Amino acid sequence: MNLPAEFVKRMQSLLGDAFPAFEAALQKEPPVSLRLNRTKLPDARPSYEPVAWCGEGYYLPERPAFTFDPRLHAGAYYVQEASSMFLSYLLRRFIDRPVRFLDLCAAPGGKSTVALDALPAGSLVVCNETVRTRAHVLAENIIKWGNPFAVVTNNTVADFGALHHYFDAMLVDAPCSGEGMFRKDEQSIAEWSSAQVGVCAERQRAILADVWDALRPGGLLFYSTCTYNREENEDTVSWLRSCFGAEPLTVETPAAWGIFPALTGDVPACRFMPHGTRGEGLFVAVLRKAGSPDECERDAWLSRVCRKNGKEKSAPLPAEMRSWLKSPEAFAFEVSDRQVAALPVAYAAELAFLRDRFRVLHRGIPLAERKGREWQPEHALALSTCLDRSAFDTLSLTSDEAIAYLRRESLFVPSDRRGLRLILADGLPLGWGNHLGNRLNNLYPQEWRIRSGYRPEKTNLPVW
Repeated sequence: MNLPAEFVKRMQSLLGDAFPAFEAALQKEPPVSLRLNRTKLPDARPSYEPVAWCGEGYYLPERPAFTFDPRLHAGAYYVQEASSMFLSYLLRRFIDRPVRFLDLCAAPGGKSTVALDALPAGSLVVCNETVRTRAHVLAENIIKWGNPFAVVTNNTVADFGALHHYFDAMLVDAPCSGEGMFRKDEQSIAEWSSAQVGVCAERQRAILADVWDALRPGGLLFYSTCTYNREENEDTVSWLRSCFGAEPLTVETPAAWGIFPALTGDVPACRFMPHGTRGEGLFVAVLRKAGSPDECERDAWLSRVCRKNGKEKSAPLPAEMRSWLKSPEAFAFEVSDRQVAALPVAYAAELAFLRDRFRVLHRGIPLAERKGREWQPEHALALSTCLDRSAFDTLSLTSDEAIAYLRRESLFVPSDRRGLRLILADGLPLGWGNHLGNRLNNLYPQEWRIRSGYRPEKTNLPVW
């Protein structure tokens, strides 16, 4: 790896005598890790080395051909860099009651799925991405994870700034110069420059300023980047403290984890460095907004929102659809001429408000879509952790059949039953198919299909 000379000079100044160890670590192969979805794999106990700061995370000895593992497409696990899993530790440490949580720069969705798992049950997680193509990737990953308390939006930062004091906590995993990705992404090296560092720092401060009013007094901001320089990290946290009165909070971690403190200034922070931890570069700081939650006007605002959206009339729910969910009483059903959605009761009115005000790509559980005169279950329902499988006929596929299904090929699977089938692989739902006798009409989403025609002989898929 040929590091830019200016980057080397800057890091030598920042790290001092530790720079040679840092430089040597960047020449090594990056570790491979994944995080299990315990709602879908409650009994899985891999024999791999665990990630110390995340109970669901594991290091793998090599990188498998993940694309050809049906369990990945079923949302059973997420391939995630180990340092990024540290959010799990932070959320469990600082938040002990259900919250409204915003992941502002969320694509591709790794930290959003961490939040869905680590936050107290009943928390609402709004996952936003401003770039449309990336927002659709985010929606796909959130749907696969299957948690009904998620919303995916494709909006600007300023749009959220207008939600005065709505969120109890938010994550700003800011777009950055990407120095922490150097050994995983050679393109990030080619694109790096000291001028770009300055541009990124300015952009990060603009993002934080635009969204700050959406955080309620006393609320928590989790600020992170995947870069090493001080301008985008410690200096930005100091700027938040001086401009907005934010209070940086100390994060206690075991010394054995090898996490570094802030490298400059006097703000508490956590730095993941490749010569200290098994992971890529990550900077994280936790800040509390000044004021008390009792001072905010959110409750009155929510009351007005709920009164307005609670008056909406919905078409009758087709009777059989309640049986599609394990606990239908926990949901409010929104029925239109074309679609049916199941929304967590506690947030139904707010989700209606968000639908009207934001560009929402996904929320709650999309239950069914009208096809002609019939209602067809949505793909998201098949992947939902709230699905009641007993309501549907199922069809279990072999590994080869599952890959063909994920490529959206037609399958010739003899059966004496016709009609809609819930497709399973390794005991996990993958989607829907319509059995026509000897042939299965493949209903897997066209835009999600595996496009690679090549499948390696040795995939080395994870085992548990």
